[in-house]
Amino acid sequence: MNDRTINIRSIQHYMYCPRRFALLEVNNDWQENAFVVKANLQHQHVHDGSHCYSDSKKIVRSDISVYNDDEDYDIFGVTDCIEFVRSESGISINGHEGLFEVSIIEYKPKAPKGYDFNETDAIQVFAQKICVDSVWNCKSEAYIYYADIRKRVKLPFDSEYQKYDDMLKRFLSEMREILEEKRIPQRRKNQKCSGCSMADICFPKEKKYCVRDIIMSQKGAEAK
Repeated sequence: MNDRTINIRSIQHYMYCPRRFALLEVNNDWQENAFVVKANLQHQHVHDGSHCYSDSKKIVRSDISVYNDDEDYDIFGVTDCIEFVRSESGISINGHEGLFEVSIIEYKPKAPKGYDFNETDAIQVFAQKICVDSVWNCKSEAYIYYADIRKRVKLPFDSEYQKYDDMLKRFLSEMREILEEKRIPQRRKNQKCSGCSMADICFPKEKKYCVRDIIMSQKGAEAK
């Protein structure tokens, strides 16, 4: 791992807002809100080991670290869950007999309204796929599980692989430019900030000018 290596979780921050990404990665700022806490609690449950099991049909493992050190990517991260499903057309897994097809499952608390999945979620999972395919030399399938509707949504990487690959490489290039320049971008026009946990750090609220407070502070100084 070197200075160019990017954590997969940072990609979603960048897609949401490059300024947020820079505050996190360049300034090392961080602040949580209710949405972040809820997502963290769900992921703690996913990664606590209770989702790990094996039976005659598949092997399920959570909290698996993956990476791809190819120069085009140079990324790493941790998957929520990977399923190794027995299949005659699959690949071999060290320590296990038989062949397996590989599926990535990413857990999200709430499904989007009006469409099947969020693009920010999809590109995060695609980055995981790039790593998983490299580690196990396979062509994995990828899903998002939305907890509120208890449903898996398959992501269209088979039919739209090039679209997501181009998108991922472009984002990684732009992210590295920000990191190398140690630059905090300006907020994008029409950026939605109401649900962002970093809003107060990004644009701190200035205390209103108050003549009474100034006079009282001066009196306090004179009293001393």
